[in-house]
Amino acid sequence: MLLVRRCDTGDWELPGGHVDPGESAAGAAVRETAEESGITVEITGLAGIYTDPGHVIADPRAGLVRQPFAVCFHARPLCGSPAGDQVETSDARWFTAGDIPALPIRPAMRLRIGHALTPAAPAISAGTGHPRARPRRLTCGYSQPDFLNLR
Repeated sequence: MLLVRRCDTGDWELPGGHVDPGESAAGAAVRETAEESGITVEITGLAGIYTDPGHVIADPRAGLVRQPFAVCFHARPLCGSPAGDQVETSDARWFTAGDIPALPIRPAMRLRIGHALTPAAPAISAGTGHPRARPRRLTCGYSQPDFLNLR
């Protein structure tokens, strides 16, 4: 599993980021993975969708209210060597499932990774933290924090 280490917290996570205008979610996952990890990937399927209606972000200055959600994809590497971009990520590495428990990973990300390592259908989270189904293997992630808008 490909993970990147955040510069700000030192936590490990799946590569991810925002969808740019005119870009698909899968295209954003490919771009963000390359930018953050140095690995070019090909999306092979949907791993899971995670959202929590109780997690709402308000920006009174801009007059915006957003509800974050994350879309996680399966992918396979095409080329590249893992390396952090030194802006958002300080490191990028391949890990085995056995390596994951010892890594500093935020709980929401650990949940997604755990589901990804359990064979089944894609996870669809309804905000309870317990998806109705579990994905197979996850190699790439994407997080879109705009209110039901893929920009």
